[in-house]
Amino acid sequence: MLPADYEERVYAGVLGKVIAVYLGRPFEGWRYDRIMAELGEVTHFVNDRHDVALKHHLLVVPDDDISGTLVFPRALRHHGLDPSPAQVGLTWLNELIENKTVLWWGGLGNSTEHTAYLRLREGLVPPESGSIARNGTVVAEQVGAQIFVEGFAMTCPSDPEGAADLAERAARVSHDGEAIHAARVVAALVAQAFVEPDMGKLLDIATDVIPADCLIRRVIDDVRGWQAGDGDDWHRTRARIDERYGYHRYGGNCHVVPNHATVINALASSDGDFSRAMTVVATSGWDTDSNAGNVGAITGVRGGLAGLGPRWRDPVADRLYLPSADGGAAVTDAGREALVLVGHGRARYGEPPLDPPKDGARFHFTLPGSVQGFTADDDAVHVGGDGDRLTVRWTGDAARPVSVTSPVFIPPEAAGTQIYGLRATPALVPGQVVTARVTADDAVTARLLVRHYDGADELGALTGPPVPLGPSESAELSWRLPDLGGQPVAAVGLELDGAAAGTVHLDRLGWSGEPHLTLTRPVDGGTMWRRAWVDAVDRFDDRWPEPFRLAQNRGTGLVAHGGRDWRDYTVTADVTPHLADAAGIAARYQGLERYYALELAGGGTVRLVRRLHGTTVLTEAPFAWSFGTTYRLTLAVAGSQLRAAVGGGPHLRADDPTPALDSGGIALLVTGGRTATTAVHVRPHSERTPR
Repeated sequence: MLPADYEERVYAGVLGKVIAVYLGRPFEGWRYDRIMAELGEVTHFVNDRHDVALKHHLLVVPDDDISGTLVFPRALRHHGLDPSPAQVGLTWLNELIENKTVLWWGGLGNSTEHTAYLRLREGLVPPESGSIARNGTVVAEQVGAQIFVEGFAMTCPSDPEGAADLAERAARVSHDGEAIHAARVVAALVAQAFVEPDMGKLLDIATDVIPADCLIRRVIDDVRGWQAGDGDDWHRTRARIDERYGYHRYGGNCHVVPNHATVINALASSDGDFSRAMTVVATSGWDTDSNAGNVGAITGVRGGLAGLGPRWRDPVADRLYLPSADGGAAVTDAGREALVLVGHGRARYGEPPLDPPKDGARFHFTLPGSVQGFTADDDAVHVGGDGDRLTVRWTGDAARPVSVTSPVFIPPEAAGTQIYGLRATPALVPGQVVTARVTADDAVTARLLVRHYDGADELGALTGPPVPLGPSESAELSWRLPDLGGQPVAAVGLELDGAAAGTVHLDRLGWSGEPHLTLTRPVDGGTMWRRAWVDAVDRFDDRWPEPFRLAQNRGTGLVAHGGRDWRDYTVTADVTPHLADAAGIAARYQGLERYYALELAGGGTVRLVRRLHGTTVLTEAPFAWSFGTTYRLTLAVAGSQLRAAVGGGPHLRADDPTPALDSGGIALLVTGGRTATTAVHVRPHSERTPR
């Protein structure tokens, strides 16, 4: 049986993970002595400390510890609730773009995850891809296995053994040995934290899921014994860890043993209190963001939202990034991701699925205190979660008009993030209808607001029709987003005007419908239009006359746009294969291994294929295409029906009732060569269908 507060506790666990990673990220890799000398005991976010040589000064940033934790559980959506290591490996191949998304791409033998990815690309099937026999003990026992397991574990509340087994299957894609034992412990801690508040009992239960004679078991026993003797002096326990289990005793960049010991010390020394645990784990050094993330997820689930408090939640505003091959899901929020995990947990235990909150609105604010990324630029405007709605209050000091927005694409401040770049595609595009429900406490005029990039890569604003509201009046706002000249939407929200000081409540905001847009280099220029495509090709830049010139040295490369809410539509593009084994367009794209494609293929054929972790030719026809010639390709998807055409060539039809590919964005693709495209047109299915 699921805990009565399951949804709220998963949300707290996701928030705890995210907050903690943001806390530890700026000084990742620092040792304890340096942290104490330059920061002191860490009790708050330090990203804005310009007197410290930090990697960046943003709070909300892309980070592998968050991305892997929430991207890898997509295996549960694609391969069932109990995926094998091999199936989790397929999720890696679908979601990861080498050197660009999710992971630290440190190279073969240097980054454990990159090493495993290369093994997968070679055709090795997990668990061999992460095995000691293949990669050696040092590489296989780095810290990553325990970093990425909390998302899986949150689908197994009060089932520590089940969570540990699931985590092990996921971890064996890339790790082996003691790293697996550590991952099992972390997963069990997360799962049991839903129902066991006593930290001592929680650690007892989690320790039982690993062998009694393994090194990680000895580490846990030692740390708990030291902590019991040292009492509140966690510094002394940390020194003992350093002496017996420190980095000087274990090879590699971030071995699991020292870092797991640090996690256990933080949990035992804090009795599960989130803030106290953050101080211990972040100040202790080593892999500060991943260790804090583990502790944050465990204590977040254990203490719930009340254990986090506004001083941690407010600066984050639920925001997080998941850069992967599925670019439409990259800019997201903790509430949205929590409900995905909740859905898997409910299915695992035979509970009916949750009805989509508020008719499926993107922003629904139903989780306590959630703001789902909404903020105001003006300090005189307060934005906060209030019951199951967002409340916006402003005083006479606020600039006019008042605006509040949430990002749906790369925000300007994140456009230049280092270490882990932010690959994304806008979640909202022209042609879709934006709707919102608002209630005013004071007389105001409300408008839907979209911020979009311009030719200088700065934000412009566009607003929908004004709707006057009297005190205590409610209204439905609706607006079909017009063409933006090829420039991407960056944020969506409300613009409010009228009262010198006022309060407005946003009950929900979302959008629906299929896209109606033309994608090309905008007349006014800029670079964000190109960054609105997720780039999984060897060469894709804007230095050429054609807006889209793709070059792929071997295998298939592609650039993709759009999201999983696109269903029935028609995509048309001019395609000029200059030198290629195959070139074409794709629809219902869900990642590198999941899409439909219309291809000009070798042997003088045009073919309609399904890519679903392997290629199936649905239908094909002879067509003598040639290098350097431009062809107009059209692919329409509606339900199970696929219709395709080549200008001056054949029409193709197929019926493919594969439920896995019922939605997704579009892509341009090339296999082994170079191709070019000038413009891509996407229309609702009814407006353009090949006969």
